[in-house]
Amino acid sequence: MVKYKCFECNKKVELTGRRVRCPYCGSKILFKQRAAVTKVKAI
Repeated sequence: MVKYKCFECNKKVELTGRRVRCPYCGSKILFKQRAAVTKVKAI
């Protein structure tokens, strides 16, 4: 399963197949959430 977020309604969507639509609003624009950036300070 791949986790995406809907661009229109901002809900989290898990895609399991080939269907690329938000089940809540029907939007076709989804984007993959990125992990939080961790900054490491060099010594």
